[in-house]
Amino acid sequence: MNNDEEVLVLQEAETTTLDHAVEYDVLDQSGDLPSGRFAVLNNIPVTEEGRETFEQRFNNRARLIEAEPGFIAIRVLRPVHSGTYVILTMWEDEQSFKNWQESQAYGKAHAKRGTEDGVDQRPNIFSGPSFVTTYKK
Repeated sequence: MNNDEEVLVLQEAETTTLDHAVEYDVLDQSGDLPSGRFAVLNNIPVTEEGRETFEQRFNNRARLIEAEPGFIAIRVLRPVHSGTYVILTMWEDEQSFKNWQESQAYGKAHAKRGTEDGVDQRPNIFSGPSFVTTYKK
């Protein structure tokens, strides 16, 4: 998979054959990555003290995304050697991802964002702003 700036190689294995691989532990997963054609990686820098709270938020997710048209797979990835978690979603195509962003399921999944109950409003959880990268086959 690639975008205008880089190539993404996804390898789900206990060990890697790549020299410069970034390693993650899989906290949560659903679906089969290789069958997707559009990947969205939400990169979220989390402080050491914020890890438990952040992980609880994803362990308790409603799992509504799995029922969305065009959804292929999700991986919630904990970094092994850094502080940036990755929420990887795989879609049939870019339009399927955009449709999800406009869906009721997306609204429910992000309903607490920006409110006093939202994890984004708690102090000392995030070490920097999140950023999204996308890749196509």
